[in-house]
Amino acid sequence: MGVSGSGKTTVAAALARRLGWEFAEGDAFHPAANVAKMRSGVALTDADRWPWLDAIAAWIRERRAAGARCVIACSALRRAYRERIAGGSGEVRFVYLKGPFELIAARIAARRGHYMPASLLRSQFDTLEEPGTDENPLVVSVERPADEIIEAIIAALQAQ
Repeated sequence: MGVSGSGKTTVAAALARRLGWEFAEGDAFHPAANVAKMRSGVALTDADRWPWLDAIAAWIRERRAAGARCVIACSALRRAYRERIAGGSGEVRFVYLKGPFELIAARIAARRGHYMPASLLRSQFDTLEEPGTDENPLVVSVERPADEIIEAIIAALQAQ
């Protein structure tokens, strides 16, 4: 979890490959109207997000019911969103890719082909509710190289 540009997709996809788990890109669960809204520089509202979050939660439930382990890249910026995604399951863990605005803004400015404009980054930071210790998150700095981030996540998962 984390704001756009924090490296969620890169880290989650590589983590899933390393662990041999299934991977999903949370952005793929957005309805077309949400993508169009973001592409035009309009921030999503909670009303926009609920169906998207419900689709992610359903995918996670389906994978868990099938006995699969999975990793999904998803912003999950607010506690209410994380609660909706987890659906009360203590088995769903959130990895918070944390980083400073300036670094992430520079990353967004350098990337090509993504619908999320840099102009919406501030709204994501404004929406962000960092996970509390009671949510049992794994918090990893995005100022580290992706390989180190992945190693830190694997080590933390194995330690629990």
